[in-house]
Amino acid sequence: MTDRDVFLPVAAQPSVDALVSQARLAEKLGYDTAWLPETWGRDAVTTLTCIAQETDEIGIGTSIMPVYSRSPALIGQTATTLQEVSNGRFRLGLGPSGPIVIENWHGIEFSNPLRRTRETVEIVKQVLSGDSVTYDGEVFELAGFKLRCEPPEPIPAVDTAGMGPKAVELAGRFADGWHALLFTRDGLRDRLDDFDRGAQLGKRDRSEQRVSLSLTCCALADEAEAKQLVRQHVAFYIGGMGTFYRDNLARQGHEETATEVYDRWQAGDTSGAITALSDELLEQLAVWGTPEAARERFERFTEIDGLAAVSVSFPRAATVEQIESTMRALAPE
Repeated sequence: MTDRDVFLPVAAQPSVDALVSQARLAEKLGYDTAWLPETWGRDAVTTLTCIAQETDEIGIGTSIMPVYSRSPALIGQTATTLQEVSNGRFRLGLGPSGPIVIENWHGIEFSNPLRRTRETVEIVKQVLSGDSVTYDGEVFELAGFKLRCEPPEPIPAVDTAGMGPKAVELAGRFADGWHALLFTRDGLRDRLDDFDRGAQLGKRDRSEQRVSLSLTCCALADEAEAKQLVRQHVAFYIGGMGTFYRDNLARQGHEETATEVYDRWQAGDTSGAITALSDELLEQLAVWGTPEAARERFERFTEIDGLAAVSVSFPRAATVEQIESTMRALAPE
């Protein structure tokens, strides 16, 4: 049975309390895990600590924490602490993010992202074990680091995000799971093959690895409004967040649309970029509609073999009320 998670809003929320309230509602509604991305608003660590203190059962996790903005040793310390304050409910999600975020906002060169992600995962797992860390890699060289507290119990799983075939294969080889974003159902199946191949190369037990899909959703009484919010969100990612999402969509067989959306957005024609997304493609990438229609669309994604969880995510322009409406409409039965 596919888990049903919630991907707390990537867009700015009015307060930390609002995010805590959304996580508490998710717990009440029976969602399995509440994921929080770390982008350019409130940091994920402080917010997840607040959530951990105000919830009892729901899993919590980062999806994703960039591997350039913190050192691997600090990430290991952070995961250890979040596992402690959540009483064993934490799962660590890591990823490289992209040049716009890393170079423009953090001032760090975005170089060799796959290697940096792999080495970060390996070092973090050494830190979490409680052993002294010795590591000699291409990106990092460490000697002598050791936790000054007991290692976490249980040791939290470490997942990675990625879109391209090599990034997903890497997740299968070295991580405990993969976080997928902005995939059609057919495109996701192709990348699941890459993840499975990675698991085989790494001699991993695939049954112990968790693949989750973050799915943009909006369920409102006004179906047209829900659809427009979803369409705006998807167009923003393809057109406004660098070239990664554009290229990811092109790899899935939609190069013409991906290029048009990106070019129009970059030229300042955001309305043209939004309308360039056909209903047929939007149906493959997202969920919208009345509560009944949205639930029917959502179930099509939960039927994908190899997928352990689908996360209910939200359009960046959705209000707190629209977020809660969607959470209630798509809650586990």
